[in-house]
Amino acid sequence: MASSALGPRVLLRRLREVMAERETAQKRLDKIVMLIAANVVAEVCSIYVMRQGQELELFATEGLKPEAVHKSRLRVGEGLVGTIAATAEALNLAEAQRHPAFKYLPETGEEIYHSFLGVPILRGGIVIGVLVVQNRTHRHYTEEEEEALQTTAMVLAEVIASGELQEVARVVAADVTHIRLHHFKGEVLAEGVALGHAVLHEPRIVITNLIAESIPKEKARLEGAVQELRAHVDEMVEGTAGRGAEYSEVLEAFRMFAHDRGWLTRLGEAVETGLTAEAAVERVQNDNRARMMRTPDPYLRERMHDLDDLANRLLRILTGQIATASRGDLPANAIVVARNMGPAELLDYDRAKLRGVVLEEGGRNSHVAIVARALGIPALGQAEGLIDVIDTGSPLIVDGASGDIYVRPSPDIERAYIEKVRFYARRQAQYAALRDTQAVTRDGVRVQLQINAGLLVDLPHLAESGADGIGLYRTELHFMMAQRLPRLESQIRHYSAVLDAAGDKPVTIRTLDIGADKSLPYLRQPKEDNPAMGWRATRLAIERPALLKLQLRALLLAAAGRNLRIMFPMIADVEEFRAAKALLEKVKEYLHRGGHELPRSIKLGAMIEVPALIWQLDGLLKEVDFASIGSNDLLQFLFASDRGNTRLAARYDPLSPPLLSAIRHIVTRAAAHDVPLNLCGEMAGRPLEAMALIGLGLTSISMAPAAVGPVKDMILALDRGALWRELEPMLVLSDHSLRGRLESFARTHGIPVTA
Repeated sequence: MASSALGPRVLLRRLREVMAERETAQKRLDKIVMLIAANVVAEVCSIYVMRQGQELELFATEGLKPEAVHKSRLRVGEGLVGTIAATAEALNLAEAQRHPAFKYLPETGEEIYHSFLGVPILRGGIVIGVLVVQNRTHRHYTEEEEEALQTTAMVLAEVIASGELQEVARVVAADVTHIRLHHFKGEVLAEGVALGHAVLHEPRIVITNLIAESIPKEKARLEGAVQELRAHVDEMVEGTAGRGAEYSEVLEAFRMFAHDRGWLTRLGEAVETGLTAEAAVERVQNDNRARMMRTPDPYLRERMHDLDDLANRLLRILTGQIATASRGDLPANAIVVARNMGPAELLDYDRAKLRGVVLEEGGRNSHVAIVARALGIPALGQAEGLIDVIDTGSPLIVDGASGDIYVRPSPDIERAYIEKVRFYARRQAQYAALRDTQAVTRDGVRVQLQINAGLLVDLPHLAESGADGIGLYRTELHFMMAQRLPRLESQIRHYSAVLDAAGDKPVTIRTLDIGADKSLPYLRQPKEDNPAMGWRATRLAIERPALLKLQLRALLLAAAGRNLRIMFPMIADVEEFRAAKALLEKVKEYLHRGGHELPRSIKLGAMIEVPALIWQLDGLLKEVDFASIGSNDLLQFLFASDRGNTRLAARYDPLSPPLLSAIRHIVTRAAAHDVPLNLCGEMAGRPLEAMALIGLGLTSISMAPAAVGPVKDMILALDRGALWRELEPMLVLSDHSLRGRLESFARTHGIPVTA
């Protein structure tokens, strides 16, 4: 190979001429491989295109045997080309045949070539092909040569994605996916039921001008567009003030990305290679998506969507293209379907016409999920493959209770859901009528119904549901939403807002429960084989006392002159509670010396979720003011069953004798020590499970706000004494579950146990 390539600018100028010719896509590819080979003085240049079934097919080559075109194929992950497709990263090898992934394809005649440079062809961060050059000599390709190939791949992506290559497809199966019914299961991001028609959220902007005529002109266009983007984001942030702290923090984080110097530097460098400003934005975002889609960190993956949103807004400014179906021309009863989106993109849609949102990606703690809940829009995530079978206008049903998604539902399913919506509305009206009614069983037992919360947007539900208080306020969500550790002032404002919203109703605030599936991007944590049982929650806080002391100081200052309830999570032995309590005493003393007003009263509690604590209850209950059972973790630790494992999620029933017996033991010991006890796991929010808990003696349970009405309805029909007489002898049974027996009791006694 020659000492150096002519550079990406020269190559792009020549590619522009080829792209302007009136040729078929295949002939264009044939000319492009010849041009690339000549430009970088390579003996081989080949283009592989991704086909259905995750298979890469050789579509054009200069240097390999012509008869291999459309015959040589490699699966993703197979050979060097398949490895590039799997990792979305370039491979630069002086001796390709020594690489462990090398696979010899005899029909190509490539055995005489040694050096190898391959780069992914990306579109929207997805690998749609691979571009390769090869030479007989043993050498590494230069950075300039690799840059030239990557820039060329950007142009090739548009040729491949144009659809013209279907003319050379040897066999294409008839596509019936877009005419039949499909059923998907998604993760509930925001509750509710929506019936309507799909609107595909298409953030990708069509770019027609890829190669720059004048680099200085393109740099000026980019700088002007960036300034316009920043002004737009500033206006949007200021125009949405007053919707709550988390809501504001989401958009402030979005604004930070718009001012990120690293992102803007990469855009400028891409323009320097000879791309237009819009093509540079596309290339940088392709690289970002390819890298972040493969990171194991869920927080970083969620931030990818904020960058996507910004890139698309910048592209709209550069190309003058109007944002998609948004905004004024959104059809009635629209359900937006997207791979994912940033929070600001959701705000662009007409709220009066928007009925729901479905995302192929997106988790419950993503920014867009938080905004959806704030706006009261049903939303589902993790609906993988949905976009492949849907078109704009497709009838769609989104069930934000069960997570079901129906594309082009049958008339029977549609009728059932129309009735479900009507029934849901009637039931909600019944539950609303019970809002101010106390939850008292038929035999006179008063049950405290509280809600779980973790964001300020959850707090209006306290009044709407008629709950008695907040039984669990998860402080880690505030930390997870922030780009950096929230400062003392920020935490004080946040906790003050929580206490203000609750008024005279009690609020139990759980200290930071991070670790396991909840990570903070700004806090380094060791890689653990089993993080759910690792360095997390109070264990972490005791070893990092500054973190807990900062939070405790904020809580004490926010609750000045008021009542404060603090609960420590993941306590495995009594000494851990004592250590956490000692830190609180130090913070109290520090604030007292500084002349700060302290809370009127401070109650300290512990979560009982580690089974070892069950055998230390007498010691623990002498130390605490209250306790709370965390049934989610207690269940998973009791059965050594990871609740995040889909194979095990339904394997062990919370209504099993072992778990119910453990809860009964905790109830009796708490009563013996006269310590108030609450349960705040998921089972509290399901009427049948809540019925069992009340039968075991619990008189305080905490749940999702939407569950308060159904659970209260159940309680009003329940005779707790009668239930306990039937339930007590069941606890010694060896049954896998008592669910059937409890359902039979509910039917016999006319107790409503369906939400």
